[in-house]
Amino acid sequence: MHRSFITILLIVCLFSGSGWIGSATAQTAAKKIPADDSLMLKKHSPRKATIFSAVLPGLGQIYNHKYWKLPIIYAGFGVMEYFIYTNTDNYLDYRSAYIESKNGNLNGNYAELVNKYSQEDLLNYAEYYHRNLEISILITALWYVLNIIDATVDAHLYTYNINENLSFQVTPDLLLPARTNQLQPGVKLCIRF
Repeated sequence: MHRSFITILLIVCLFSGSGWIGSATAQTAAKKIPADDSLMLKKHSPRKATIFSAVLPGLGQIYNHKYWKLPIIYAGFGVMEYFIYTNTDNYLDYRSAYIESKNGNLNGNYAELVNKYSQEDLLNYAEYYHRNLEISILITALWYVLNIIDATVDAHLYTYNINENLSFQVTPDLLLPARTNQLQPGVKLCIRF
């Protein structure tokens, strides 16, 4: 039993040994070939982040690994959706009430508004809510564009290295000029990055 186990183990080693040796030499050969730095870092594409964010707001931020920005983006869109809905609803109500008032219909669907406000007031409120609706749509479009710009800028700065070794020092120093052998006072600027 012991002998058959050793024989089977020896046969397995012989047949699979060539694979181990081959893979070991391939690994050492791969280690000897110098790799280009650009191949080592995964390319982060600002173009891809821009397209992602344009297709679905927040997707560019996910691509940039800035997950904390998603609630801000969607909260902004939620607030603007609320204003668009509210202003649209009020605009349609006051416009319809103005039309009923102009036609002399005091018992229509908007009788409460028609009986409460004058025609001029109804028209002013309708124009007010229409203007607010247009502003809300404009701000929503601006929020959408800012989402795309944010994703693009973050993608450009994705590989920007900010480490703790950045420093700037100004220290007094004694300088030895080339033509004289006298030490002279000076200022030494040291920038480390």
